[in-house]
Amino acid sequence: MTLKRTPVLAARQHRSATVFMGIIVMILASGWTAQHALSAARWDAEVTGRLSYVWLTLFVIFLVQTLLYHLERPRRITDRVARQLDALHVAILMPVYNEDPGYLRLGLESFLRQTRLPDSVHIVDDGSTTSEYAEVREWWQRAAAQRGVSTTWQRVTNQGKRHAQAHGVRVSPEAQIYVTVDSDSCLAPNAIQEILAPFARPRVQSAAGIVIATNNRANLLARITDLWFVTSQLVDRSGQSAVGAVMVNSGPLAAYRAEVLRDNLGSYLGETFMGNTVMFSDDSLLTLYAQERGLTVQQPSAIVFTAMPEKWSHFTRMYLRWMRGSTIRSVWRMRYLSPVRPAFWLHLVRWFQMVMTQVVTVWLLVVEPVAYDNLPPLSMVWVPFLLGWALGLRYLSIIRSDERIRSRALTWVMMPLAIVMAWTVLRWLRWYGIFTCARTGWNTRQNGAEVTLDVPPAPVAA
Repeated sequence: MTLKRTPVLAARQHRSATVFMGIIVMILASGWTAQHALSAARWDAEVTGRLSYVWLTLFVIFLVQTLLYHLERPRRITDRVARQLDALHVAILMPVYNEDPGYLRLGLESFLRQTRLPDSVHIVDDGSTTSEYAEVREWWQRAAAQRGVSTTWQRVTNQGKRHAQAHGVRVSPEAQIYVTVDSDSCLAPNAIQEILAPFARPRVQSAAGIVIATNNRANLLARITDLWFVTSQLVDRSGQSAVGAVMVNSGPLAAYRAEVLRDNLGSYLGETFMGNTVMFSDDSLLTLYAQERGLTVQQPSAIVFTAMPEKWSHFTRMYLRWMRGSTIRSVWRMRYLSPVRPAFWLHLVRWFQMVMTQVVTVWLLVVEPVAYDNLPPLSMVWVPFLLGWALGLRYLSIIRSDERIRSRALTWVMMPLAIVMAWTVLRWLRWYGIFTCARTGWNTRQNGAEVTLDVPPAPVAA
């Protein structure tokens, strides 16, 4: 029986003038719709005055963010700098816990297909209960040796992702750059080469890659999650990167100067919040360490595929961890980040936006109708959808080897569903996560992998 093989996954960002002009046109259309909505409401001067300063402030913030994310560019380097970066020892850290063997092998194969191979790969099985991965381990050690990549594979007692990463750090004292990945990460063929490029600047301490879904067509939830997540990276995080202040690097692909991990290993492993050991939000803590030392950026040409949730229960647990971790990290940023760093102020602006957006929503839908008998016009419903479609054009700038543009356009058309989800389910989960941030346990993959790879990966040539 001949098994069907998975093709090599690759992706790139296409910076098209067409996409840029489309964004401008749709933003203008959104402005026209907003103006029409306000006119249709026939609000008098008193009502307008109650909201004018709020609208003006949020509009200015939106314009600044739009400008910033258009300023982000992938870091390009000269041949001389490329040789200097090639001389660095790059070590990949991969913790594994109850991962699907198919996804694990797919990711390991991607390491050996890199245009710039890693110098070493350190895999730590954090006491998995579903498999010991004997077959994958045997194959990997043989394949890595054939490609000249140094590797270690440890199986340790379960203590969590951070401790698994620490085991990898301790056995790689020669590393100068650490690339952190998840056990379901599949790197695009040029991912390592691209994510190293920002380190040509001595001030850069960390670089984030762009995360896209391996299983983006599995079902509706996976499509919408991919759309929402990719757009967020290419809008919010791109804007932060333009000023060297990325707030959170993504777990599936990030790179750090080795000292960022080594010098902070004790506090990284021992973080507590309200007396409880913090088991999640490891990527945002490493980013915070990097922010204290210099610039944190995103390299939009470094792309990684990862498994997105296919069930609501899986998605809910993931998002709650993110929101609880975000709350804890906000406390640490206020406490430890210097006000002279852009990340400090970007952090404050994000909280201001979140609170004010919530206040405006309640004001328009509750206070104005009840207290002033002033119903907002139905035409205002189109404003967030048009803005969403405009921002979502960034999603179309990622070209994938495994998907036609018409399929991605279909996902982009679903932006209203992503917006409705953001304004209902995600908003409720966000506030619930904020108020329950003291629940710092991990609680994932206790019963095995939540997403599996049905098609076996292709063999890697020596």
